[in-house]
Amino acid sequence: MPAAEEEQADPLDAVFRALGDATRRKLVHRLAQGEATVSELAEPFDMSLPAVSKHLVVLENAGLLKRRVDGRTHYCSLAPEALAGALDWITIYRQFWTRRLGGLAEHLKKER
Repeated sequence: MPAAEEEQADPLDAVFRALGDATRRKLVHRLAQGEATVSELAEPFDMSLPAVSKHLVVLENAGLLKRRVDGRTHYCSLAPEALAGALDWITIYRQFWTRRLGGLAEHLKKER
């Protein structure tokens, strides 16, 4: 299945795929601080503007980024609602591991 079809098949897959890259996670972190131009987002990275733009397109396709165009300037902002599904999924497993580790702690206490 082509990548575009996979992203449409399950939005959560697209979000995790987008967040699977360290550069894109750094971009999301920066966008959490507020809107920025593509040039501002590219500034701290040792890569070309087109390379950063490709990362931004992945985030945009995953629904994590909103883009506003004013003339030739592109402004990007975080779309946090796209993270809700990922957070819900992670929370399930956080609860699972919290219970498991709590059980292990109790077992170790009894062993002493």
